Amino acid sequence: MTDVVIRRVERSDLPALLAIYNHYVVHTPVTFDVEPRTLAQRQVWLDTFASSGRYQCFVAARDSQAIGWACSGKFKEKAAYETSVETSIYLAPGEQSKGLGRKLYETLLSALAKEDLHRAFGGVTLPNEGSVGVHRALGFSLVGTYPEVGRKFGRFWDVAWFGRPFR
Repeated sequence: MTDVVIRRVERSDLPALLAIYNHYVVHTPVTFDVEPRTLAQRQVWLDTFASSGRYQCFVAARDSQAIGWACSGKFKEKAAYETSVETSIYLAPGEQSKGLGRKLYETLLSALAKEDLHRAFGGVTLPNEGSVGVHRALGFSLVGTYPEVGRKFGRFWDVAWFGRPFR
């Protein structure tokens, strides 16, 4: 992993991030999007991040090519939820199980710890031992499971929710 740089997301990363995300849309249940996203749609997503504040995004890059990201976004729309964030992490196919996800998540959580936040939550479509393991290793604990909450690929999937305090 010495050839990987973790840095803040840049606009030039968007095509690679779109390709990674759409891989998961088309081939896996880890996101409940069922149609690939467009560059314009992902641009709207990218525009929600800043270099400080509650909503941030970090990229892992090899040879200037994005191979994964970790980000935070709104947990819910209502104002009382503003000190909670939902976190997400995606790695390019073949980049899992190398410690990259953990490093990305650590970088994100470290940056978010400086903000006015109380809790981070991450949803994991089950089964997904790798994602469950990363969340647990970084101080997240299971807060509950939504049984059969999403239908994709002709079946229903459970989503486990993990939470972590900032203070």
